[in-house]
Amino acid sequence: MVGARPEDRPARPRAQRDPTMATRSYFVPGISCGHCKAAIESELSDVQGVVSASVDIEARTVAVTGDATDEAVRAAIDEAGYEVAGLA
Repeated sequence: MVGARPEDRPARPRAQRDPTMATRSYFVPGISCGHCKAAIESELSDVQGVVSASVDIEARTVAVTGDATDEAVRAAIDEAGYEVAGLA
């Protein structure tokens, strides 16, 4: 409804956040480029329970949302060729 006033638009339901989903951030000092980002995000996309994964090259962090185990996330990052130094 282009041009419609806010009160004329149908209400959108609010997204319900799953209480079992959490976002954890990991510090991975070896991240330095787009290849690193792509490799880590690719490995994490195959982990059961990972809903999203985002690598911040500048901060050298990996944010993972979902209910995957910490061990599974760390293993995927390791499989990509990087070492987790700890939680960010």
